[in-house]
Amino acid sequence: MDIYRVQREPIQVDEALQAIRDEAAGGEALFLGTVRNVFEGRASQGLYYEAYQELAEKEMARIGAELKQEFGVLHVVMIHRVGELALADVAVMVAVSTPHRAEALKACHAGIDRIKSRAPIWKKERWADGGTAWHDDPMAR
Repeated sequence: MDIYRVQREPIQVDEALQAIRDEAAGGEALFLGTVRNVFEGRASQGLYYEAYQELAEKEMARIGAELKQEFGVLHVVMIHRVGELALADVAVMVAVSTPHRAEALKACHAGIDRIKSRAPIWKKERWADGGTAWHDDPMAR
């Protein structure tokens, strides 16, 4: 069962693992992007994400279709959080299952890179010194 979702609620890893489970899968890969405490050499206090939800979910579904075509992916889960996130919170998750492990790892890597570069999701850094900054660079997400 594929899932493509933007949400405010915390991401549940168990939901993804159940969704990608398949008897034909010899490999499952999972990526969790978490909020770190330092970004660009400055202490961070957390992040705020905004998204054009409908378009972001459609773009994630397009990316999922590409992964199925390119890597033989059986099932895909892509979930991105929006709103205020604290340090160590999971901001994004990509999970895939494939017949073989190498393809699972490649597909998972491609999936997160494509979300970061194509989905209309924006990140605002909250610095520990009280400052904030929106990031235009998609790879900074």
